[in-house]
Amino acid sequence: MNTLARLRADALACWSAALAAVEAAGLVGRHLARRNDALVLRTGAGTTVAEHRGPVVVVGGGKAAVAMARAAAGIVGDACTGGIVVAPHGAAGEGAVEVATGRHPLPDAAGVAATARLLATAAGADERTLVLALVSGGASALLVAPSGVTLDDKTEVTRRLLAVGADIAALNAVRKHCSLVKGGGLARAAARAAGLWTLVLSDVVGDDPATIGSGPTVADPTTFRDAESVVDRWLGDAAPGQVRQHLARGAAGAVAETVKPGDPVLARARTVVIGGNRDATEAAAGAAVGRGYAVETLAPLTGDAAAAGRAIAARLRAAPADRAVAIVAGGETTVRVEPGGRGGRAQHLALAAAVALAGVPAVVLAAGTDGVDGPTDAAGACVDGDTIARGRALDAERALRETDSHRFLAATGDLLVTGPTGTNVADVVVALRAAC
Repeated sequence: MNTLARLRADALACWSAALAAVEAAGLVGRHLARRNDALVLRTGAGTTVAEHRGPVVVVGGGKAAVAMARAAAGIVGDACTGGIVVAPHGAAGEGAVEVATGRHPLPDAAGVAATARLLATAAGADERTLVLALVSGGASALLVAPSGVTLDDKTEVTRRLLAVGADIAALNAVRKHCSLVKGGGLARAAARAAGLWTLVLSDVVGDDPATIGSGPTVADPTTFRDAESVVDRWLGDAAPGQVRQHLARGAAGAVAETVKPGDPVLARARTVVIGGNRDATEAAAGAAVGRGYAVETLAPLTGDAAAAGRAIAARLRAAPADRAVAIVAGGETTVRVEPGGRGGRAQHLALAAAVALAGVPAVVLAAGTDGVDGPTDAAGACVDGDTIARGRALDAERALRETDSHRFLAATGDLLVTGPTGTNVADVVVALRAAC
């Protein structure tokens, strides 16, 4: 096996270790258990957070919702009286918990209908019944209940914010304030229940439950004024008029705010983050150590994807030459999409790294743990020091300028295609360089 082939095999092994560490069903099983006749919610260290005896209804949404619901229903057992989770189109499930589907990343009418049934299910829980909510990345688009705007308005403002590279916190501040389910809206619906437990699989830097899935069961620290500021900063006059008018009415006090700390609807709510990007990157780093690499783990990645790719490549080139080195990172970068460009943030990062590492005995794997990178069929890409040479008939710099990484990487054979993974904890980057 030549050097690049060995580096690729090692990078893929690190990627597999990362996915295994955030497998949704296993994480649910660590935090939810049966003890005699009680259902127990616990921390990762095993400390009991809450107990419940009685019926349980399951609700939720996100890219990991089906796997989480299947695991949760198995643990709850006969106490499970049903429920509904919303997952991306193409997902399927069977058993006590219904699986409904919607579109991601832009919501659709199917998601609206499914969310209406989910809110009705939560609202129907009585004082004996626990509402068990399962939230993972993707829930912001899949749990959709427009308030003060139409679905078309909400879809368009989401599309425009994504196109200009707005980060997830900015995007969610707007979505929460145009919704009946986000920003604690699901908690309001479940106010009559015996309790509301939320298991959260994090896809955001910092693992803030108020940001993950737009925080449907927790207090929202943002306000209508914050949402207005996001629209002003990122869109200006390009913001849909109905959205701007709705946010202005809310900022003036004419529309009820999202749920805030201390709201009575949160009195019986308990939230546990069961896993996140750090778990994935730690597992990838551990796998690299086991394969003989000197490992550096970076702080979470944010900001421009191409800049992140170049920075990782520079660190790889600058590392001591007498040893095999690995740089592991995770997080969520952004891309300002140019018209006609096709790709995703992981592919864009990888292509930028490939340009900077041309001719170097190195590999960079960058991929979304959900198996989806932008509006493509790829999870990301695994590039190496020969990628640019393989693509010499194309123009890598032009592909970067035009945010058209997918076409270039498809031609060089560097796309990483996994299909949906059943989990979602943002992106993982594994960069390896052989000893020189």
